[in-house]
Amino acid sequence: MSIAPGLTGLARTTSAVTRSISAENFTGAKGAGGMATEGTGARAASRLGRGWKISPSIDIAAGETVVLADIEGPGTITHIWCTTAPHTAWRQTLLRFYWEGEDTPAVEVPLGDFFCNGWNVFSQVSSIPVAANPNGGLNAYWPMPFHRKARITLENLAPEQLTLYYQIDHELGEVPDDAAYFHAQWRRSNPVTAGTDHTLLEGVEGTGQYVGTYLAWAVNSPGWWGEGELKFFLDGDDEWPTICGTGTEDYFGGAWNFDVPGQGYTAFTTPYLGLNQILKPNGLYDSQQRFGMYRWHVLDPIRFQDDLRVTVQCLGIGRGQGNGLRHRYRANHDDIASTSLFYLDRPGGSGLPPTPDLLDLEVDTHM
Repeated sequence: MSIAPGLTGLARTTSAVTRSISAENFTGAKGAGGMATEGTGARAASRLGRGWKISPSIDIAAGETVVLADIEGPGTITHIWCTTAPHTAWRQTLLRFYWEGEDTPAVEVPLGDFFCNGWNVFSQVSSIPVAANPNGGLNAYWPMPFHRKARITLENLAPEQLTLYYQIDHELGEVPDDAAYFHAQWRRSNPVTAGTDHTLLEGVEGTGQYVGTYLAWAVNSPGWWGEGELKFFLDGDDEWPTICGTGTEDYFGGAWNFDVPGQGYTAFTTPYLGLNQILKPNGLYDSQQRFGMYRWHVLDPIRFQDDLRVTVQCLGIGRGQGNGLRHRYRANHDDIASTSLFYLDRPGGSGLPPTPDLLDLEVDTHM
């Protein structure tokens, strides 16, 4: 079975079988979908009876963790779709993936940030591995192979009940010996200490490839905020990185401050990179400009053999203050939350930071 066959792979037959887990088939078992006699849709379907959307979703109580999938391998998760009520739960829930029976998750990320919607406000994303569609349909197509076991959970940290609709599509079949495990980590600096970097990733050991970045960035200073360079420290790099970008907007595929003359900051969403969200102050309770941006290293994965560390500078441009310069660089103290995606040759959560609590996750819109 090919892990990511693309269009050419659609014409090939394999021994793999497709299964799908949802609230209408909690185990994904063959011939077991739509059999529920009770569930969140039972009242609405009372006159229609069994098989008519009796269990389209689940309710997750405040503080509860539910197992969304528990799959015996070998296999590959190929697509995840979900949506919630309310959307404000996106930053108040933690999505976790566990591979091969490990106790430490390889993925631990707020639900919204995993799908490039870290601000609890819907934003369209039209990329190849991640799509977020009206109004809150969250999709991920990252291939996630495993040999023996895969488990996915969602923890509701909010003080109120959450309703979740979800579907986890996967193939059961042979997985190549060299297939790496999907990992994702979330980190936040709120605010960044002026003059220091925000760390996206550190302590990762093993062989693999870095495949994606999502940043939810709230600006706490006037002026342009995105001069900071992204740096990748590979395989023993210490003070100086092997890969050093030229600026934040450059890394995400834009240029010149994302500022189109006459219209200002301009959102865009493309197959592999985008500035998908621009949230402006509303003159009442919402302050600070906030941005969401993604960069997928699908065609240009960053490969490492031993270890990896990734940082970004919180660097802006301030106007010259009698120093003879029109502009000057300025170390800012913004609120940066990052989600880093990578594949690793081991299933456990290498370099996983401490689990955030509700206050760590809180969306600050009026400081």
